[in-house]
This record gives sequence, structure tokens and C-alpha cells, in this order.
Amino acid sequence: MLRRLNQKVIGFLLLAVISVLSYTPHILASNTSIQGNVIFIHPDGTSAAHWGATRILYTGPDGRLNWDQMSNLAVYLGHMKNQLSGTSNGGAVTHATGVKVNADSFGLDENGKPVVALSGKPQTIMEEAIKAGKGTAIINSGMIHEPGTGAFLAKSPSRRNFADITKQIVESGADVILGGGEMWYLPKGVAGRHSTASQSQRTDGLNLVEIAKKKGYTVVYTRDELLKLPTNTKKVLGIFAADDTYNDETEENLKKRNLPLYVATAPTVGEQLDVTLKILSQKGKNFLIVLEEEGSDNFGNYNNAIGCLTALKRADDAVGVAMKFIEKNPNTLLVTAADSDAGGLELVGATEKDFPFNKPLPEKGKNGAPWDGKEGTGTLPFISAPDKQGRRFPFAISWSGFGDNAGGIIAKAHGFNAGLLKGTVDNTDIYRLMYRTLFGKELGKN
Repeated sequence: MLRRLNQKVIGFLLLAVISVLSYTPHILASNTSIQGNVIFIHPDGTSAAHWGATRILYTGPDGRLNWDQMSNLAVYLGHMKNQLSGTSNGGAVTHATGVKVNADSFGLDENGKPVVALSGKPQTIMEEAIKAGKGTAIINSGMIHEPGTGAFLAKSPSRRNFADITKQIVESGADVILGGGEMWYLPKGVAGRHSTASQSQRTDGLNLVEIAKKKGYTVVYTRDELLKLPTNTKKVLGIFAADDTYNDETEENLKKRNLPLYVATAPTVGEQLDVTLKILSQKGKNFLIVLEEEGSDNFGNYNNAIGCLTALKRADDAVGVAMKFIEKNPNTLLVTAADSDAGGLELVGATEKDFPFNKPLPEKGKNGAPWDGKEGTGTLPFISAPDKQGRRFPFAISWSGFGDNAGGIIAKAHGFNAGLLKGTVDNTDIYRLMYRTLFGKELGKN
């Protein structure tokens, strides 16, 4: 009898311990004094349909991407202050400030003044982080002035002011700046590692590369140079292409010009993130990293299916790098979101009888929507990775247009405070979640 009683007591104690451990994440999440790291990955232009097609192509219908294995998700609402569909610059400003802005905003309000963030300061979350002495980094597969990352460090009356935006980024004080766009760092007539003298665009005579070096940045130009950096490097400026690190054109034009999807010497965003994490981890302070895979948006806008899916696979690899870091650094939040759906991509599946593996697809669906195969319009179908039984399936990619649509966007989170992302979230909530994690303060609704 006593033995059975002891067993019951032990069982009760074990259940109590398990219950406490199970609720620990919620206890931590409610303690707003705890500060952590934030990695925000922005796979631009991607909806649930983009992720679905990428999953099927690379892991099969029964497989899972890194993105699939993130712990929490929410439906993302991305409308702007003055229109329903999001824009790259307006969406980025909202992510950076937690405030709804007009579609044409690049950090300024309708009166030309800096947007006052949800924190009450006329600063983005990254500008506030820099001022607070936290580690900061932006990573972009496109030119460095791309708004998905650029709007976290610069403000301008127009997103087309590439030279000024690039200058503001170099002068921002961010620890790590990685992307393309060498032509906007150099004065006209000055050649660089990637840019010819005729490609360089600056008209103010400034050489931002030399200015960056004087500010203490180590400048690298290729994957090999980036990967060889010592982890005790203090500041890094990576310039990996004259323009973007990808060639955003149709499949047909790329074939005519014999151009690859991505610049061969440029590092992937996953490789850039891995190096950045190693560098920022050595500083002994929490950090904010904003990473954008811009190729998924730009290829989508050109209805280049293989380019879009390749870009999204690269974004997913970066998600995997972040998740691996979180395993050893659980005080880190990973959050992903897109601001729009580029091209309205949809997967069209059929049997092998309807889509023979060795026969080009029709150029259009019955409603006139253009279809892409693996090499463009009127080419052989995409073939999925195997399912659990080893079967592969043919499919096409259908497009609804060239622009950025509202789409079915999913935000996801993993790691520290990930449980706070659930249900349906507004685009302003991405800022709120990042701010709570980075500064340990919960902000009210605006």
C-alpha cells in the first residue's frame, strides 16, 4: 500500500514538473523586461502559394521546408494607409516603424517629415537599436537601396533616390551591410570590382567605398572574401554585384543573353546570414538582423517561375541557418513575412497523362492565364521531388499578372517570443513583436 502511494506521489510530482516546463515559454514571453536577438527574414513577394510550389519542387508533396518547421504562424494583413495592396517601400516602412503609411512612403509621412514610430520616436527600430548600442545588420540579395532593408536605415521623398539612400545606409552606423549595387557607391567614371567606369552612377563625387573604409568597415566583394572574414571583424560592408546579385528577366531573355539566375561569385543570403551571426555573436550584446531575399519578388514580377522558386529556396536556406542558430541561442526570435504577392503565382497540378514529362506544356490555361514550365513558357513541365512512395509529379506555374498583389501572405515565427504570433496579424504587428523582443517592452495598439 505504501509502495503504491509513493508511486502516486512520484507520478504527481513528475506531472507538476512537466506542467511548469510546458508553461515556461509563456512565462518568459509575458516578462517584458527580458531582451533578446531578432532575425527578420523578408522573402519579398511570397504568398502561401509560392511556398507551396517551392516545397513541392525541392522536397516533394510529403516533404517540409525549413519554413514549414517554424513553430508559429499567422495570417498576415498587409494593407497600406491609402490602398489595399502593399508596396515594397510602404510595407518596409510599416515593418520598420509599426505605423501605417501611404504606399509611396520611404520613411517620410505625407508632410515630408520622418514617420514617428509606434515607440513614439522618429526612428525606425534599427535606428533606435543603433542608438542603444545593439548589434545591427542588413542583408539583401538586391541592390543595397532596396526598401525591404533600406527603409530600416534611410528616409527619402522617393524610393528612386538610389544614390542618397545608399549614402544614408553607409552613414547609418550599422555593423554589417551586405548586398549588391556597387554602381551607387561610386562616382561616374570610377570603375569598381563589379562596375565599369560607365556603370557607376553617383553625381556628387562621393566614393562611398572609401568613406566606409574610413568609418572602420572591412569591404568584401565575393563569397570567398566574405567567408574568409575573421569572426572578430568589427564592421563589414559587402558589395557583391554592380547591380542586383540576380538577373531579373524572363527565362527567354536570360537564355538569349546567356545569363545565369544569380551572379556566380556572390554569396547566398543564407551564407551572408551565417557570417553575420558569427560576427554579431562576438560582440556580447543582443542584435537585430533584417534580411531580404529580393529575387523572389523581382523574378515573380517578370513571371520567371524557376527564378522565383530558386530565390525562395535561397530564402528558406537562410531560415534554416537562423533556426540552427536558435538551437544554441534560445533568446533569439526569428520572424518572417512578405508585404505582397508578386505575380499571383499558382501551382497547376495534373496527371502525367495530362502533363507528359517529355512534352512541352500549353502556353496558357483555359482562362488565358500564362503558364510556365521549368524553362519558361511552352517548355517541359516542372517535376516534383519524390513523395513518400517515390513518385514524382508534373506541374505548371500559372501567373495572374506582373505586379504586387495583396495575396495570401503568412507570417511565421520561431524561437524566443514566437508564441506571441498567432491568429491574424496586421503588418504593424511585425514591428511590435520585434520591438518587444529586442527592447523588452510591449507597445500598445496605434
